[in-house]
Amino acid sequence: MARLPLIALLVGLAGAATAQTAPSARELSAYEGLFIAAHEGDVAGIERLVAEGADVNARDPKGRTPGHVAAFASEDDALRALAAAGEDMNALEHRAYDIVTIAAVADDPELMSLAIELGNDPGLVTSPYDGTALIAAAHLGHAEVVRRLIAAGAPLDHVNNLHWTAVMEAVVLGDGGPDYQAVLDALLSAGADRTLADRDGVTPLQHAEARGFAEMAARLKRPD
Repeated sequence: MARLPLIALLVGLAGAATAQTAPSARELSAYEGLFIAAHEGDVAGIERLVAEGADVNARDPKGRTPGHVAAFASEDDALRALAAAGEDMNALEHRAYDIVTIAAVADDPELMSLAIELGNDPGLVTSPYDGTALIAAAHLGHAEVVRRLIAAGAPLDHVNNLHWTAVMEAVVLGDGGPDYQAVLDALLSAGADRTLADRDGVTPLQHAEARGFAEMAARLKRPD
C-alpha cells in the first residue's frame, strides 16, 4: 500500500527538480572571452581567441565550458568552432550534464546530432539522477530526439538511480498523449526491454494501466 505514495513522491521530485541551468542574465553580463563569444555565436571571435591561447576547456563558476554555453544558446557554428579547437565534447558541468543532454532537454535535435557528430558520446551517464540523454528525452516526450539518440546507439535499457528506464519514464512522467506514445513506440520498436520494473516491482505496463493510458498499455502488450 506504500507503493503509490512513494511513486507520487518520486514523480514530484523528478518533475520539480531543476535540470540544466542556462547562464542567467547576471552570469552572461560577467562573461568574457570564449564564454561570451560562444553565447553570441561569434565564430571569428572564437577562432581569434583560440589563436591567442584561450583555453577552450575553461569553466565558469558552475562548471560550464564554452561548449555548454553554446549549446544553451543553440549556437551550432560556435560549437563546431570549439570542437575544431579541441574542446572536450564529453565534458560534464557541475550538475553532470553534457552537451547532448542539454540539447535533448531543449528539444534541439539538430544541435544534439551535431554534438554527437563532433564526438559527444550519446550514452554518457548524466544528471544528478545518473540517467542518460535518452531517459531525459523520454521523460519530456521529445520523440524526434529519442529517435535520433536511438539511431546514434544510445543505451536503451539504462536504469537511473530512481530505478527507472527510458520506457518507464515515458509512462510514469508522461501524460499518455501522442508525443509520449511516439516515444514509447520508438523505444519498443528499437528493442527496449518493456519488462524492467521499478524498485517496487511495478512494470511499465502496470503503471500505464493504473494511469488509464490505454494506448500506451496496448503498445506495451503488443509483441514486436
